Amino acid sequence: MEDFLETAGRFPAVVFSVPLAVVLLYWIFSVAFGVGASVADGVDGADDGGGDRDGGAAALAPFGLGGVPPAIPLSLLTAFAWFTAMAGTELLTEDWQRAATLPAALGVGWLGAWLAALPLRRVFAARPGTRHRDFVGRVCVIRTGRVTASFGQAEVAADDGGTAIVQVRAEGPEADELTAGRRALIFDYEPEGGFFRVAPYDFGDPAPEQNRFTA
Repeated sequence: MEDFLETAGRFPAVVFSVPLAVVLLYWIFSVAFGVGASVADGVDGADDGGGDRDGGAAALAPFGLGGVPPAIPLSLLTAFAWFTAMAGTELLTEDWQRAATLPAALGVGWLGAWLAALPLRRVFAARPGTRHRDFVGRVCVIRTGRVTASFGQAEVAADDGGTAIVQVRAEGPEADELTAGRRALIFDYEPEGGFFRVAPYDFGDPAPEQNRFTA
């Protein structure tokens, strides 16, 4: 372990060790607290201001890394570059060779991220005709341990039979009832914050085609 840490702290591996640590912290907080998670995978939000959230993906498009949430290709690029730099730090002895490892690591990182993005584009492709407000009135299932005024995620069914993970929020005593596995009714969408407002849904389990609330 000491040798591993020593290698990670030497040039050129150290150049990518810090970004890799940031990436790991990002995903840990994303999984644990929902920080940085997208509003709804594969949902077309152009009519709700979603274009701003797509800016990062558009910026990566010229490099062949568009079509997926920016955090994914950037994380993969960092990871592949770090592994390449670690190998160069361990195997190469000349200073000029190690310096040349930096552009080589970036090239390997880009190639790895590009290859991974190819199949992922289908997963994150926008579903035509599905908009954020189409989910209003639907029943969802809470997927986080709690829902508050600033945190929460839920799974909701789309018209095409697929599902999407969306950001949800609730306030007051009702929020205490929304724990993992509980059903909730989506009654509003906040385009500025990119989240849905939900309330506990305590009715019986309706059939899938009846899983939409009508006033």
